[in-house]
This record gives sequence, C-alpha cells and structure tokens, in this order.
Amino acid sequence: MTGLFTPILAGAGAEFRIALRNRWVVIAVGVMALFATVLSATGSAPTGELGADRLSVTVASLTSLAVYLVPLVALLMSFDAVAGELERGTLSLVLTYPLARVELLLGKFLAHLLILALALAVGYAIAAGAALWADPRAAAGLPALWRLFWTSELLGATFIAIGYALSALARRPGAAAGLVIGLWLALIVLYDLGLLAAVVADSGGRFTTQVFPWMLIGNPADAFRLYNLAASEATAAAAGIGGAANAIPMSHALISILLWPLAALGFATLAFRKVIP
Repeated sequence: MTGLFTPILAGAGAEFRIALRNRWVVIAVGVMALFATVLSATGSAPTGELGADRLSVTVASLTSLAVYLVPLVALLMSFDAVAGELERGTLSLVLTYPLARVELLLGKFLAHLLILALALAVGYAIAAGAALWADPRAAAGLPALWRLFWTSELLGATFIAIGYALSALARRPGAAAGLVIGLWLALIVLYDLGLLAAVVADSGGRFTTQVFPWMLIGNPADAFRLYNLAASEATAAAAGIGGAANAIPMSHALISILLWPLAALGFATLAFRKVIP
C-alpha cells in the first residue's frame, strides 16, 4: 500500500518545493494572516448585541471573507499547474517517467492542499488568539473555528481541482489565467447577484420556494457559507444570507461541500488525460 502512494508523495514534495521557490507559500500565508488580523481588530463590535462570544462573531466574519478569498487563492495557485508545464516543456519530460497522470495530478493536489492548510491555519490562529485575548468567553467559539477550517479546506480543494481542469483545457498560462478569473467572478460574485435578481423578480413564487434553495447549495461557495452560518451562534452578524442559512437543512449544504471536491478532481483528471505534450 505504501508503494502505491510513494509516487504521489514524491510529486507532492517536489511541487511544494517549487511553490516555496515561487513564494506561493509566503503569499498565501501572508494574505490570510493579513485579512484575519484586520477582521480580528474590527469584527468584534456586534458581540454585545448578539449575545455571542467574540470568536463566534469573528468566525461569521471570516466565513464571509473565506467565500471570496479561499477560491481566489486556490485558483491562482493552480491555474498554471498544467498549462505552465506545457509552455515550459517540462510536462513532456515528467511524463517520460514511470508515473501515471493521475499520480502526477494527485501529487500537485496534495501539495497545494498543504499550502492552503498552512495559510488557513496561520490566519485562523491569529483570529483565535486575538479573540481569546480580548474575551474570556471566546473559547466557546473554537468548535465553530475548527468547522470553518476544514470546510475552507474542502472549498479550496474544489477550486484547486477546477483550476487544474481549466489549466488543462486552456493549455496556455495566459488563457488559463483569464478562465480562472472569469470563473471566480461568475461563481463567487455574479452568481449570487443573479439569484438575488431572480428572487426579486419572482416575488415569492415557485422559483423562490423550490428552485432557489437548490441553486444555492449547488454552488460550492454558497453551500460552504450556508453550512457555516447555519451552525453558527452569530448568524445575524452576516447580513443577507442568514435567512437562507436557517431555511436550508445543514445536511444538504454539507453533502454539497463533500461532493464538490470529488467531482472537480474527477473533471480535472479527465481534462488532464486529454492533454498531449
């Protein structure tokens, strides 16, 4: 069994060292640390009104931040994973080794997941430390922070795999970069705006009651946000989606969060198999 994972772990180690040289580890950790520090300093105002501890309120704010930041960091790390090696000519060399394409892809996947986990751990630890220092009740929010961590990792896994698929389809780093930014704008920004416009136009009709909930949990970013806010004691701190978080069963959002990384990785594997160096 160990022998089966040896090529994947070796590839992961090589990819992690490349990320270190390219400063991706430093960039990812620095971005998460910066935003977590800012939220820790400014996100505690509503605690008295909500009756929740400071860390729970900070987690609600971090959830709203992670919806935008985690997919963006994941896509930026993965957009040239295939296209970049194609352009540099290194993919042809790597594929001459006795290494299956799926093993090569899984090695990259593990390395990027590790980088993202480090960034999340540092950022969320800063938020937890600030909350615990300022509020003795903040320890009650640690389970919510842990839930945010592993769901953020799953959200990042989804977009890392999607980035691989787009990289394989584009075959050029410039085109891949345009595709991932367009995808981020479509799924993270424009998707919710489109749903909001449809709900307003529907005026409480069939779309609002039957279609809208399924379209929310069908988007990995919205499923992530709904699951974390539905389980949070400070849902009211995140305006706009608190009602939806209470209306949609947590189990539905959790299933979406768990299935999306698998589906995205399967799609990336299929796209990578069609690449001819």
